[in-house]
Amino acid sequence: MFISTALPRTRRADPWRDTDVIDARAPRFNQTVVATVSLAAVALGWWPLLGLVAAQLAIGLRFGRRYCFPCVAYFELIQPRFGEGPLEDSRPPRFANQIGVTFLGAATVAYGLGATGLGATLGLIVTALAALAATTGFCAGCEMYKVGARLRGIRTHLLDRIDAGDVDGLADRAIVEFTHPLCTGCQTLARDLHAAGERVLTIDISRRPELARKYGIAVVPVAVRVGQDGSVTERIAG
Repeated sequence: MFISTALPRTRRADPWRDTDVIDARAPRFNQTVVATVSLAAVALGWWPLLGLVAAQLAIGLRFGRRYCFPCVAYFELIQPRFGEGPLEDSRPPRFANQIGVTFLGAATVAYGLGATGLGATLGLIVTALAALAATTGFCAGCEMYKVGARLRGIRTHLLDRIDAGDVDGLADRAIVEFTHPLCTGCQTLARDLHAAGERVLTIDISRRPELARKYGIAVVPVAVRVGQDGSVTERIAG
């Protein structure tokens, strides 16, 4: 597979190397492809297409974007012409793709075993959710990931406090933001907080991944207000 190494000047993130973030338009393009092919598979009775879509998603998840045909099409053909969109954490859409693999795989098995009704139902569920994400930007799988990440953080109480040794200049009423230098939402949040007169201390999870693990940061941005002793008094974002 040929992949161009030339990057347009408008790109801040290399799509093949900076895999912890993704152009927010790329998942929507991928969902468009998934919705279109899945609908055709169910409507026309070409159910093996569901298995092909599941296999393509699984290969991309396992081996990377270079082996994901919709990803290659977006980053090599579409993004260079229309420019880079907002950058976001890549983990939620990856989780959504995992759900897609599960449902499409189950639909393929159901068709193969003769359970046509079940296979069609599962295929249409994928079609509907993918179409919703493609047209509105609302990704049910992504939201499931974020809710799950939030619940895990609450359950383990990893963000009850921030240790003073983990961030320089920790002070009473300061806001600690877990961020990534290529995350558009992180930069927007930081600008808004600074504009509101807040003192913002940042932890770059690309440089300090051990702190992301320590505090259970599964998606960025996350921002919390801390007291003088480092105890978290308010969750601002994430």
